[in-house]
Amino acid sequence: KEDTMFSKITKITALALAFALSAVVGNAVAGSMTPGEGVTVRPIEGTNLEEKFQHKVLYRALEELGYSVGDPSEVEYQTMHLAIGQGDGDFTAVHWDPLHAAFFNEAGGDAKMSKVGSYIAGALQGYLVDMASFKAGVTNLGDLKDPAIAKRFDADGDGKADLAGCVPGWGCERVIEHQLTEFGLRDTVVHNQGAYAAIISDTISREQNNESIIYYTWTPYWVSGVLVPGDNVQWIEVPYSSLPDGRKANTAFNGRELGFEVN
Repeated sequence: KEDTMFSKITKITALALAFALSAVVGNAVAGSMTPGEGVTVRPIEGTNLEEKFQHKVLYRALEELGYSVGDPSEVEYQTMHLAIGQGDGDFTAVHWDPLHAAFFNEAGGDAKMSKVGSYIAGALQGYLVDMASFKAGVTNLGDLKDPAIAKRFDADGDGKADLAGCVPGWGCERVIEHQLTEFGLRDTVVHNQGAYAAIISDTISREQNNESIIYYTWTPYWVSGVLVPGDNVQWIEVPYSSLPDGRKANTAFNGRELGFEVN
């Protein structure tokens, strides 16, 4: 089936690209089974509950190497990168590459930090609509430039499509905001931002009430176990590849132009 790969990817339940200060990594002593003995490392986590597990895996590994793991700080991704770059924390397990490349570079880049390994490759992001809307012909974000089509996704009576979007400071909001302008959708689409858990819960409820929905999400993430691509929702394309800051990259997957790079 066309969406076999999408379905497989959504089954995975944890995602991160871990990175740490090279100074911390440099403390390892060749040949020692406990190179971290006497060293306390300071983790920084994101604010998503779902991201705690991947950090727990790292904590266990570090403890087995002799490190003491301090109490984690919890901040949004942009602040997280700045904190590690400034030496206010040592590592995190929630760097999305390349989505967070701008955060990484703004915080000092390779001169301040090192990316030391990937948890999961092939993570997707993009826009989805309910299956009824997809079958009715809404297959591209650009379709919402038509006020009549956009109104189909109006949840608050203002006549505009309500896009369940991305939290400020996550990185994905930069792409969405750029694309809404680039594709001429400002007059017909509202980008709803805020606590993602609350926004997506409302979106799920609307779909279960047979209402039309359009939303942003990523994989792997539990949302795609409830709103299942190829079942009750479907990925839609964007008119063409366009990323913020003039960045050029491959944003297609399985022959579809999703608008976001695979991370």
